[in-house]
Amino acid sequence: MISNFRNFAKSPWAIAIIGLIAVSFLIVGNEADIFASLGPRDVVKAGDRSVTQQEFLADFDQVRANYQEQTGAPVTTEDLVGQNIHIRYLEGKTQELAFQNWARRVGIRPGKELVLKQIRQIPAFFNQITGQFDEEAYRTVLQGENMTPADLEQDLTDQYAQNHFGASLYAAARVPRIYGAVIANGALERRDGRWFAVTQEMAGTAPAPTDAQLTTFMNENEAQLRRPETRVASIVLFDNPPGQAPEISEEAIVERFEFRKDSLSIPERRTFAVYPAASNEAAQRISTALKAGENPGVEPTPYSETPQSAVPDPAVGAAVFGLARPGVSDPVQTRVGFAVVQVTAIQPGEAATLEGVREAIVQELQAEAATGAEFERVERYEAARNSGMSLEQAVEEVGARIITLPAFTEQGFRADGSQINAPPQIFQTAWRLPEGGVSDVIDAGQGQYFVLRLDSIRPAAMPALDDVREILVREWTARENSRLLSAKAEELAARVRAGEDIAEVARSVGATLITRENTLQDEETQQAIGPGVLQGLFGQAKGQVFVQPASQTAFAVGVVDDIRASDAATVAPIAERIRPRITQDLVSGLGDSAIRWTQANSKASYDVGAARQALGLPEEAPAAPAGAAAGAQ
Repeated sequence: MISNFRNFAKSPWAIAIIGLIAVSFLIVGNEADIFASLGPRDVVKAGDRSVTQQEFLADFDQVRANYQEQTGAPVTTEDLVGQNIHIRYLEGKTQELAFQNWARRVGIRPGKELVLKQIRQIPAFFNQITGQFDEEAYRTVLQGENMTPADLEQDLTDQYAQNHFGASLYAAARVPRIYGAVIANGALERRDGRWFAVTQEMAGTAPAPTDAQLTTFMNENEAQLRRPETRVASIVLFDNPPGQAPEISEEAIVERFEFRKDSLSIPERRTFAVYPAASNEAAQRISTALKAGENPGVEPTPYSETPQSAVPDPAVGAAVFGLARPGVSDPVQTRVGFAVVQVTAIQPGEAATLEGVREAIVQELQAEAATGAEFERVERYEAARNSGMSLEQAVEEVGARIITLPAFTEQGFRADGSQINAPPQIFQTAWRLPEGGVSDVIDAGQGQYFVLRLDSIRPAAMPALDDVREILVREWTARENSRLLSAKAEELAARVRAGEDIAEVARSVGATLITRENTLQDEETQQAIGPGVLQGLFGQAKGQVFVQPASQTAFAVGVVDDIRASDAATVAPIAERIRPRITQDLVSGLGDSAIRWTQANSKASYDVGAARQALGLPEEAPAAPAGAAAGAQ
């Protein structure tokens, strides 16, 4: 029901209501800016509001930085554009500026005191010693965020306008109680019904299919059965053969250990808490209370088993590790005020020993030696090929090895559907080469290289009937059995609809009649009788017959015997409880309609070409290869 209300909110009727509510929209007109084309191109334009190419680039760089921080992996601008992130930004920003432009024109403007009050609640803008608002700190912090005071004040003004508009819309759009009553009444309604299961045994099974039937079935499912184009390729690998690790001398092991001894050692770690204070006097009171075993009334920041190098503030780190034993420090002046530290546990450091890290160092040196040997083979291979040697001769000359991959698709899947575990460059290269072609040396990353030779191309084709006979027989039989079962269920239902008692119909096919009274439409009932039967019971009027799937191998034929209305005294409080949620969903739909209206009213638009140009990309996206999915715009 809620989804129906949301659909209504998105209908032309709801949009008309928004038009009536916002009749003032029509009062303010728009004026064309005939000089817009003389300056730099705007990426987004909505009335008096706009985003320049420089602003867009700064925002997009921040999006990319956030993405990298969340995923922990590097990402390029091209990667984000390939995922249409720039389009999503442009669409969202266009809607945002359209609303802000309209809101200002019709007079939705928060008072300046509201904005100043919000600014004065931001802790970073206060002097840590005096506790007073610091104009210099205000400007310094904003400068670090590449903002001006005017930028911040404008942002807060826009936020207030949007919040106030949303609050007024919610207050004016509270749904009538009948909405909640309809939903609650449906949830508490009870029904009586009887039904029985129609099984495959009752319906009979399909005979074995003929070749003609299988061929027809095969043609009907050509899209699923047609085998895609596959390719067979040989790969030249330059790595060391498995099981042949390079020998590492004792001198090299000792030298590497001495070089990395400090980083391999475990530093001293301490468990402590930092109590912040606005002044030296406040810090002194905290220190005195902690030393006396009293609660200082300040919420500390805890640290567990932390080395000094991981303490954010150097002064705090020096105080923590300056205590000879667990205890409380005197006041410490930090970069942003004062603090007191309380050390509760000390875990001594452990110096690394050669024997303790020998295996790790050997593995590290072996990996470096293997990478060096692989690169040396690559250089010798290229020299051999340039001298006129064949692929096989060059491979033998440098001690590389050749492996042949099974036939694979462009996405790297075998014929059986399993994925080949190989770098994606292999599949990309195989689809760029002609049959018999040999690639240059390709860097697969992490110090690994390969050369690919495309041995053969197997075009897409339908399989022979005998190759897929077993699958076709199974699927055809399942389809025909399902058809017979459905037909039998409809036949029996027709007898009930014609007036024959459902108990007699069930008895005629040896089925067990199930009777259930006072059935609620809830999750417990669904688990007990199945979603198909529950849908049948609550999807028909009293006295009507239903046919619904009872399981994957059975149908239910049933009748609704009685419908018991819910109790009004029970429905009323439930209806009132769900009313705010219905209102919220309705307002969400109305708000979406309003935003779209303001976008049209402000003649808001965005320029994909200008956005791509700001990112250093061609204004027009490259055309997608034939058959490829649509890419970034």
